[in-house]
Amino acid sequence: MPDTVVIVGAGGKMGRRAAEKLGHQPSYKVRMCESNPERAQALAAEGFEVTPVESGLAEADYVIMAVPDAVIGPLAQLAPRMKKGGTLIMLDAAAAYVDELPSPGDLTFMITHPCHPPFFTEQATPEARRDYFGGIAVQDIIVSLAHGSEARFLAGIELCKAIFAPVRNVYRVTPEQFALLEPAMAEVVVATAATLMKDALDTAIEKGVPTEAAEAFIAGHAQIAMAIVFGAEPSPFSDAAKIAIQWGTQELLRPDWKRVFEPHVLRQAIRVMLQGDGKEN
Repeated sequence: MPDTVVIVGAGGKMGRRAAEKLGHQPSYKVRMCESNPERAQALAAEGFEVTPVESGLAEADYVIMAVPDAVIGPLAQLAPRMKKGGTLIMLDAAAAYVDELPSPGDLTFMITHPCHPPFFTEQATPEARRDYFGGIAVQDIIVSLAHGSEARFLAGIELCKAIFAPVRNVYRVTPEQFALLEPAMAEVVVATAATLMKDALDTAIEKGVPTEAAEAFIAGHAQIAMAIVFGAEPSPFSDAAKIAIQWGTQELLRPDWKRVFEPHVLRQAIRVMLQGDGKEN
């Protein structure tokens, strides 16, 4: 008999991705929960079964929280209404890291997140090479057991692989390590660095560099710089570039920037993130 999977927030971006992967698979009986009437109507029009959260939780073997970070904690408070022995799957570690989850009782709480298709990795088709999120391109995922049954966690991994398929590797981390990867590394550091690169491009254009020239220059230099730093390109930076990097590090970065990985600072960052309005998913 197929397991019942309830997707909470099924009409949002991540919810729809999960719905598209799982919604027509015979191995799962999928129910969609969506509070937005227009999104719920769109799901129903596509043939998905839309159900209220309360009734969905009562029969769910798995509940996927495809909702914004800011509402994972509040919605997780509904977990006691879940079917006995069920598994709650969160797509972010924030609520678990700052202890916003209810007592699990006999439930299993787990976390998963896609690594997204990596750069400098060959993909099989042009469509996969243009897929930066995953779902067409092969990617890895991370998983973590926050509370509960090891057996249920291992079964939940198979569901996670189906959500983010095609999946190459599954890496297990602790909830604490999960938070170091995201938000600390991936969002606080990497997304900030990417935003800084775009700001640099915009500044060069504002100062008179032709747009196409600036875009071509940063695209190529961003790729070769990452290739050198991450070991895909054996040639090193030039001596002048090494000096520029050292000077730029002093000018652009706080000397103590790695403090964002310290637990008390990371908790502070997560609490700020969780103050969002919860509208974007």
